[in-house]
Amino acid sequence: MPNVNVIATPARHLLPFRSADFSTLTEALDYAAKGDTGSNFYTGRGEIYASITYRELRLQSIELAHKLMGLGLTKGDRVALVAETNPEFIQFFYACQYAGLIPVALPASVKVGAHSAYVAQLNQLLKASDAEIGVASEGYLPFLQEASEGLSMRMLGSPEAFNALPPDQQPLHQAEPDDISYIQYTSGSTRFPRGVVIKHHTALANLQGIVAHGLKMSGSDRMMSWLPFYHDMGLVGFVLVPMAAQVSVDYLDTREFAMRPRQWLSLMTKTRATISFAPSFGYDLCARRVRANDIATYDLSNWRVAGIGAEMIRPQTLEYFAEMMEPAGFDRRALLACYGMAECTLGISFSPLWTGFSTHHIDSDHLSDHHEVMLMDEEDTQGRGRHFVNCGTPMPCFEVEIRDDDRVLEDWRSGMIYLRGPSVMSGYFNLPEETSHALSEDGWLNTGDIGYLADGALTITGRKKDLIIIHGRNIWPQDLEHVAETQPEVRSGDSVAFSAPNSKGEELCVLLVQCRQRDPGVRNNLVRRLTALVRMEMSLDCYVELVPVHSLPKTSSGKLSRAKARLDFINNNNMDELNAADAEVA
Repeated sequence: MPNVNVIATPARHLLPFRSADFSTLTEALDYAAKGDTGSNFYTGRGEIYASITYRELRLQSIELAHKLMGLGLTKGDRVALVAETNPEFIQFFYACQYAGLIPVALPASVKVGAHSAYVAQLNQLLKASDAEIGVASEGYLPFLQEASEGLSMRMLGSPEAFNALPPDQQPLHQAEPDDISYIQYTSGSTRFPRGVVIKHHTALANLQGIVAHGLKMSGSDRMMSWLPFYHDMGLVGFVLVPMAAQVSVDYLDTREFAMRPRQWLSLMTKTRATISFAPSFGYDLCARRVRANDIATYDLSNWRVAGIGAEMIRPQTLEYFAEMMEPAGFDRRALLACYGMAECTLGISFSPLWTGFSTHHIDSDHLSDHHEVMLMDEEDTQGRGRHFVNCGTPMPCFEVEIRDDDRVLEDWRSGMIYLRGPSVMSGYFNLPEETSHALSEDGWLNTGDIGYLADGALTITGRKKDLIIIHGRNIWPQDLEHVAETQPEVRSGDSVAFSAPNSKGEELCVLLVQCRQRDPGVRNNLVRRLTALVRMEMSLDCYVELVPVHSLPKTSSGKLSRAKARLDFINNNNMDELNAADAEVA
């Protein structure tokens, strides 16, 4: 176990700052190890329980690499790691880099009553990655063992079991830029996760872009995160970026954040961190839990980059957070909207630093019907206005095109986003057909996202896979969900929309809403109100159902899964109700 000692902000003259200009992750860690920065791990009560400098991390990873090599593994074998937020995961991740092995981060999230589903997920990931060994803490090891039944794996065990192995004396693998560094499984919002293959040069191209261009980091920065290590924003953004930039980082476990979201602000105050990111729901959850008398205990004046990404960005949430935290020294100019995805390692575009976020107020009816952006005045009541947050300018390493089939569209025209650049994945692991669908022979990636360019800035409006098509009309599920979340009883992220077939095979709109109200009269009123609002604002008939809190399915990274919600809805025999509702409308 690493020594427990708080890593103070270092005297940066001891190690000249380099903006991730390395060719491999091992080269980056070798350099960071010359300084005295590293990682701190905190409990849910804000107490540090472990810390490890990059110097210690390098030595421990090299020692562990020799032990892994003694298992008779060959270069490129996969190592499945249940990615808890602890030092052991990071040690094994870098040990794989030195040993020429490929780490695969597995989710560490078991919900009450979800034992079988979690084991099935692990089993699919173990088979998809063809992992040779698996590592999990004592708490997660039984799940991993159950998931591996029937699979031929060399070894499953806890970190302690692997550390007890005898070391192999053969030389370490010398990582090359074209070697595979790791496989990142996508969260699978609309389908089963696919393994994104990231090589060393691919990762470093993205890290250089993030450090030098997106965040413009320096040796005076410090990072703080509660994001899970098995998600690309948690792994790349807050494990690889701070190491490649030689800065310290402080961690709070994701589950601890979910139970005590205010601890995020307490640790930002305590550590004087300058950079932290979260999806919109993180800012919303945190702001809702903060009490008025908490504000005076926070000092957020050092927070220069408050990044937002990983899902559709909700401007109302950011405004609420900024207004509430302003008395604690938070400057709304720190809010930084960005766009990224695992298939591009992580970062794609960043809004300008220290300008806050900006939006376009768009006629969404016109956008849906004509795929063209028509700006509206704030006071304009014509059409149905929506605010879309601008995600900034793509990093210099990317070429970006907005396409309608094979035709490249001009500014302010909405279409599929295509990208090309050195941080785009090599492909999906062992899925050549999937790879060919997403990645062209000349390197263009079909992101599956819909958006538009305007004056060099990128704005995301949705995902094509989530489109609801009713009688030839394209309907974005986000629009239906937005209608629901305008109601006082519905919180941000508490609704999900999709289409489902009736008895005639025709697709009908469905809106599921998590409701905390128990009074039958209040609930019936909400259903009637939402049905009427959707009909009035979108000229659309929609079946609205209220569901229990925490019942909507989510991906491993915390996003609502419309595909899983749709499947559950159909499998749970709701179709009779849907058919009855459809008949009543007719």
